[in-house]
Amino acid sequence: MQCDRCRRRAVIFQRYSGLHLCEQHFVADVEAKAKHAIRTHRWMRSGDHIAVALSGGKDSSALLYFLTMLTAQRRDITLSAITVDEGITGYRDPKQAIRIAESLGIGCLTASFRDEYGITVDEIVAKKGDACSCSYCGVLRRSLINRIAREHGVTKLALGFNLDDEAQSVLMNVLRGDADRLLRRQREIDGMVPRIRPFLYIPEREVALYAQLHVAGIGLGRCPYAHNALRADVRAVLNDYTLRHPSTKYALVNIGKRLADTGGAVQDGIRTCETCGEPCGVTCRSCQILREVFGSAA
Repeated sequence: MQCDRCRRRAVIFQRYSGLHLCEQHFVADVEAKAKHAIRTHRWMRSGDHIAVALSGGKDSSALLYFLTMLTAQRRDITLSAITVDEGITGYRDPKQAIRIAESLGIGCLTASFRDEYGITVDEIVAKKGDACSCSYCGVLRRSLINRIAREHGVTKLALGFNLDDEAQSVLMNVLRGDADRLLRRQREIDGMVPRIRPFLYIPEREVALYAQLHVAGIGLGRCPYAHNALRADVRAVLNDYTLRHPSTKYALVNIGKRLADTGGAVQDGIRTCETCGEPCGVTCRSCQILREVFGSAA
């Protein structure tokens, strides 16, 4: 097929737009959407130190490349990467992420569950089973990345969340009946480094293609424990439905934003955990998980 804009060979067909795009126009489209998200949400300002949570997978690697190109001529923006080794055999080799960062000339801060918590995800699964492995891993990983970012003066933490991820999150909150999360307005929290998601309006398959075109050595594996997560079920249902209704994911993301903007609910009761020093609600979920795993106070 030919590109609808220049008649060169198309590399992708966007079902939601009806357009066939060549590599040049596809890349321009992806980058325009990411820049629009940054401008709309005011996610980048002079003096920012932006750190990408880099796993070495397609989303975070593509994001690091994009932000590297975007800020290449800006001396008022500092860019770095943060890589965490959760300790999952055969998945997320931290050396792979470090190589990607180095190939782009970006410094990479590293940490591991073993060094920070004294246990790996594999060992947690061996103790507790894999039914809640994604929940445990996600909470501990987010807490660790936030601490590293804060301690190194990071002002914005960039996440590789794409359109599919965001749409899945909205639908998951609906299926759980979690009205508080749907209506919660984003605000700055003491001790929590603000998150930005430049790929918010870009479908996963387009982020994957963008990554393949620009970054070598990307990890393509899926976590061996992901099959137990609600997100895996929601992803399958949503992808199947989107085949027949191509704009569904955009609709979910838009309604999620409108609910948050109009709902006005604010997360209350945020405090600093006396044990780990991280922001938390009434109960520190990270410390609770470690107590469950070790069977004693974390």
